[in-house]
Formats: sequence, structure tokens, C-alpha cells
Amino acid sequence: MATRRAAPQPLAAYVLHHHDWSESSLILELFTREQGRVAAIAKGAKRPYSQLRAVLLPFQRLTVLLGSRREEQGTEVSLLRSAEWAGGGAMLGGAALLAGFHLNELLLRALARHDPHPALFDAYAATLPVLAAGDEAAVAAALRAFELCLLSETGVLPELSRITATQATVAASARHQLLPEVGVCAHDGEPGITGATLLALQAALYAGDLGGLRQACLGALPELRSQLRQLLHYHLGTSTLRTRALMIEVQKLID
Repeated sequence: MATRRAAPQPLAAYVLHHHDWSESSLILELFTREQGRVAAIAKGAKRPYSQLRAVLLPFQRLTVLLGSRREEQGTEVSLLRSAEWAGGGAMLGGAALLAGFHLNELLLRALARHDPHPALFDAYAATLPVLAAGDEAAVAAALRAFELCLLSETGVLPELSRITATQATVAASARHQLLPEVGVCAHDGEPGITGATLLALQAALYAGDLGGLRQACLGALPELRSQLRQLLHYHLGTSTLRTRALMIEVQKLID
């Protein structure tokens, strides 16, 4: 007897990016909780009366069903069978929009396809409302916390509570740096991150406490911003993120 193919299971998803596939269809880059990053063809999504047009928006949580996979332009893609809005706040705008696209670019560059990271998915979902709130310090802390989650989930973040070279526990009152090829190292002077902050960051990462991670980031925002940027550029293999360059250009126009 022929075995019946199992019905596709609904996936929690966000649209990270899309590009044209034909005059009427799109190829989507989706970040799903169950399957990680996947590419999917949304047939007819560009048509004026397509129900998908109002659903396939960035930063909105979706429930999707994916069908069979096939090779398309050297990439394995799935057929998007359906997509429904699953809740979410108002659309991001202004600086929050750029911050959101920064998160999306990090996910696109850092994650291999079909490699699930449910904890990172949850961190992404919990970060978006903070970006929309517009509190500058809270947004900065949320971005740094997400970057730390991303680096930790992809296995490239050294243990922050220890000096990488010696595995000695960091001294709470001493200052340290987080360098791409060295890891955590002692550093006298500025800019440096105190051992107390590093210990708090690592404790929050161990506990999966995103709120605690943001709170710990607040005490060292300038230092974390510069040092995590170096770490991200190193592991993503790029000297400049597109969203970072766009932020600089926007700031020049404002100034």
C-alpha cells in the first residue's frame, strides 16, 4: 500500500526579506521557529487582489504552511501554501524600522537554512515591541542583547565570565575587552567592560533571561556596541552591515 504523505505542520514565522521571482510571485526569506531560516515561493503574492499582499509584511508574526521543496536558481525553496497573521504590534517606522532591518540582516547573514534556533526566534519576537516603544536606551540595550543571543546561539560567543586564554574567572572590578580573535581579555583603561557586567551578561545568557540580559547591557552600552560590532563583522565575514551604513547616511542627513 502506498503510504500517505504527512500533512504539513503550521510554522510560526517572520518575513526577513523578499525579492521578485516572476511578474506575480515572490521568493521569501522566512525565519521560522520550527525549521529556522527557509526560502519559500509565494505564488501570486504581487497580484493586486492577492490576500497575501496584506499578510507578508516584515516584523509581523505569521502562521505559515509550507509545501514541497524544489531547486530554484541554485537554492532549495518551498512552496508557500498559506500564510495568516498571528498577531503583533504596529508596523515599525523611523529609527525603529532601521533597527528592525538590522536584526533581519543579522539573521540572514548568520543563520544557515533549515537550522532551527527556537530560543533565538523567541528573542527576536520579544525584541520587536521594544524597538517600537522608542526609548533610546531601551532600544540600544535590546539590540545589544539580541546580538549577544545571536552570537551565543550560533556558537561563536566566548564564555563571558572567564578570561578566554586562561579560563580564569573575570574579576568583577577589573575591565575587559571582547575581541574577535582573542575572546575575553583583561584591559586596563577605557574602553573596557567591567567584570561585573560580563558576569551578569553570562548569567542571563545561561538562564535564558532576555530581560536580565537587556538590564545588564544598560551598564555598558557604548563599550558593547563597539566590541560586539567587531565580533559580528568578524564572524559574518563583512566589514560593514548594510543597515549600519544606511543608519550613518540617515544620521548625516539629520545633522
